[in-house]
Amino acid sequence: MNIAIFGGSFDPPHTGHERIVTKALEVLDIDKLLVVPTYLSPFKETFCAPAPLRQAWLSKLFEHEKKVEIFDYECNQKRQVPTVETVLHVKSLYPHAKLYLIVGSDSFLSLPLWNRYEELSHLVEFVVAPRGTFSPPKDLKILPINVNISSSKLRSFLDKRFIPKAIEDEVIAFYTRNPMDSRIEKIVTALSDKKAEDIQVFDMSGKDYFVNTVIIATTMGERHGLSLLDHLKTELKGAGESFLNVDADDNWTVIDMGDMLIHLMTPQYRQKYNLETFLKEREEEMKKVRGVE
Repeated sequence: MNIAIFGGSFDPPHTGHERIVTKALEVLDIDKLLVVPTYLSPFKETFCAPAPLRQAWLSKLFEHEKKVEIFDYECNQKRQVPTVETVLHVKSLYPHAKLYLIVGSDSFLSLPLWNRYEELSHLVEFVVAPRGTFSPPKDLKILPINVNISSSKLRSFLDKRFIPKAIEDEVIAFYTRNPMDSRIEKIVTALSDKKAEDIQVFDMSGKDYFVNTVIIATTMGERHGLSLLDHLKTELKGAGESFLNVDADDNWTVIDMGDMLIHLMTPQYRQKYNLETFLKEREEEMKKVRGVE
């Protein structure tokens, strides 16, 4: 059995990725092609689109390719995963398979810097998708295409020529959304990753409240709220967020981010103080004041 592995952030998937998959299926003698979205690239500090959304885009993009599987191993780890770990996992599932690893030419040139490169080089045969000027070594497998687009460039200008039609509307909608939506999504994703429950977001803008957004989440126990606080600080430190004030204890942690307030509460405290009802009543009061039905 021959298997090709094609990993990347796919943030977002673009027509270059589409061409790489199509050409790999055409020129490589393979039985399966595993498209492997990272949870977070080992060479990056953060991502834009969350892993489940990137997986959904890839599934939609390649849904008619019978040999293509969207392989969720790295996303399920919820951490940075070195490629050699993923390859070893694939090897454990298919111990007798020959493995190809598809990389871009820029990645190929930096391979010696990859985690456990020597081990990786004995596990796979590299296949390179060129981008720009590239002089390949002798006997290196090359996909006869040239990909002149990257996800980071595409996020900058969202040129429809480079967005696959199957996911065009969703990609444009996501990367042009309100910046507040992006911030909220990062926070909700971080809380969800660490098992916070019943996460609710309240839009308080225009409702004569002292912040624009309130997020409430239930913790699993007295120490879980403090653990969630530490995780939020770690996840948001590179996103320019400011924790102006934190009032933390075992049962109720309040995080003031200036225009946003986050409440992390044990089930008992959430039931006792019932903030949801207060916030909803505030919204109704403001509707009456403004004469809005």
